[in-house]
Amino acid sequence: MTDYGQECVIIAAILLLFVAVGLYNPRFLSTSNLTTIFSGNAYIAVAAIGMSMVIITGHIDVSVGALIGVLATISGTLAVSGYPVWVAWGAPILLGMAVNFIVGWLVAFARIPSIVVTLGMMSILRGGLISITGGTWISGLPKAFMIAQWKPFGLPFPIIAMVVLTLLAAWWMRNFPFGRSLYAVGGNPEAAKATGISSERRVLAVFVIHGAIAGIATILFATQLQVIQSTVPPNLELTVITAAVIGGVSILGGSGTVIGSTLAAILFAAIGSALIFVNVSAYWLRAVIGGLILITVLADMIRRRPKK
Repeated sequence: MTDYGQECVIIAAILLLFVAVGLYNPRFLSTSNLTTIFSGNAYIAVAAIGMSMVIITGHIDVSVGALIGVLATISGTLAVSGYPVWVAWGAPILLGMAVNFIVGWLVAFARIPSIVVTLGMMSILRGGLISITGGTWISGLPKAFMIAQWKPFGLPFPIIAMVVLTLLAAWWMRNFPFGRSLYAVGGNPEAAKATGISSERRVLAVFVIHGAIAGIATILFATQLQVIQSTVPPNLELTVITAAVIGGVSILGGSGTVIGSTLAAILFAAIGSALIFVNVSAYWLRAVIGGLILITVLADMIRRRPKK
């Protein structure tokens, strides 16, 4: 079903990066910068958990960035309008599930390719967000709403949420029949159906779960700063998808782990920060990530090659 070779490669890359850049510029290893790396990008790692599940089942979602942008705006609007914070936190999760129920139904039962459905949903969400808000910023967020700024046990809440959700998802996918069946659906749908597994129901359920996790990622994203910009975060969907792929999830489905996607998201954040500390333009991050995609896919192919 899966192994952890790719995860080991990413961990080694993270450690090597920390040592090399830390020796060049010790400020890279400062507590404040490490907190920024792990906490400021935790929402990407969380979103990549749901994306990994979707890709493992043999599908993809290019609308997740637009969905998070819309949900963040709704959550912030509820918070500044005087609604209880639990309503502002719960709305993105429920709405994310509702939107992705529609997407999942169209993919699973109407049998429309997921790339087509999610491209259409991305356009609807992006266009609707700009048309309704005009790209204005939401400010005056109540302090109680800012859960990403909490520090239980002295640790930033986003880091705790990222670690807990990753471990729970990995445990569920490895030890529960429903979680394990996702690999069968993505790896060999015909064989899965022959064993009594309903691929349609699994795909619908995974998209709904993905929507709930995107809602959680939205809360972490919307509450990390004092303002929310009512636009879609640029290239967020590509970053989330890339984290899953570089983390070892096969783009063809059937293999991979959410642990790998979380580690890849951390690696991206570390690379982006490292470029600044070595005086290299942050615009090179996309090129570096593109190179990482090629390198990690090649390494994965070599690792998966049958031994003679």
